[in-house]
Amino acid sequence: MHCILLLTKPPYETARSGRRPSHNALAETINGLYKAEVIWRQRSWPSVSAVEMATLRWVDWFNHHRLFGPIGHIPPAEAEANYYAAINNLDMVA
Repeated sequence: MHCILLLTKPPYETARSGRRPSHNALAETINGLYKAEVIWRQRSWPSVSAVEMATLRWVDWFNHHRLFGPIGHIPPAEAEANYYAAINNLDMVA
């Protein structure tokens, strides 16, 4: 029942909430990547826990091991750590 409700909801919130379809573009792109790289590669899944474990492994890879070109061919988690380290260094200088 819960899955059916999710599929029938509109793809974006109303303009009154401040959300537009473009706000969902990144989320939809990530969901598409996840489905293509994890879910659809295996014909069937033995259990929900198998899907959960595969999801956790993919999210870990996506954030901590994937080399992302636009940020210098480093993992996103490393770029985030570098960003906060730079901010802390600026705070110390000031």
